[in-house]
Amino acid sequence: MWRDTINSTTKKQQRTRVNDQITALMVRLVDSEGVLEGGALGPGSHAGIMSKRDALKKAEILGLDLVEVSPNADPPVVKIMDFKKFLFDEKKTKKKQKIQKIKEIKLRPVTDEGDYKVKLRNLIGFLEHGDKVKVTVRFKGREITHKELGMRLLDRVKIDIANDGVIDQEPKLEGRQMVMLISPKK
Repeated sequence: MWRDTINSTTKKQQRTRVNDQITALMVRLVDSEGVLEGGALGPGSHAGIMSKRDALKKAEILGLDLVEVSPNADPPVVKIMDFKKFLFDEKKTKKKQKIQKIKEIKLRPVTDEGDYKVKLRNLIGFLEHGDKVKVTVRFKGREITHKELGMRLLDRVKIDIANDGVIDQEPKLEGRQMVMLISPKK
C-alpha cells in the first residue's frame, strides 16, 4: 500500500515528499496519531531522531506512508500516515469552503425609483448567494454639494436590506463617491 503512493503524481505530492522521495538521511519522527507501539507515546509525541531507512521500515510494517511534514527543520520532521486518505480528506474540506466574492452596486443620488428597485433586487440576490456587496453612490459635477442625497439613498438601502444583510462598513465619503459594505446574514 505504501509503495502505491509513490507512483501517483498529484500536485500535493509534488510539494510534499513521501517515502523514498524524502532526501534527508536523518529524520525526526513524530507520532501524532499514536500508530507507533500501540499509541503508548500518546498523540503528538516525539518518536525520536532516526535514519530515514529505519523510519521507512516502521511505516512499511504498519502499511502506511512516511510523509515529510516540515522539510525546513533540522532534521526534517516526518510523520507516519495514510497519505491517500490525507489527500482525500484535504480535497473534501477544500470543496466545502465557499469563496466569498465582493459584488458592487453603483447608484447615483438621482437614481429613479424603477432603477433603484432593480438594483435592490440584484443586491438581495447577491446577499442570498452568500457574497458581500459594496454599494457605491457616485456624485458627478455639482452633485457633490448635496451629499445628504447620497446619504439618504444609502439609509434607504440599509432599511430595505435589513432582513437579508448586515452593514460591515457604514457609509463613508471617498473622493466623489460614498461607499457602504454589506455582508449576508449567517
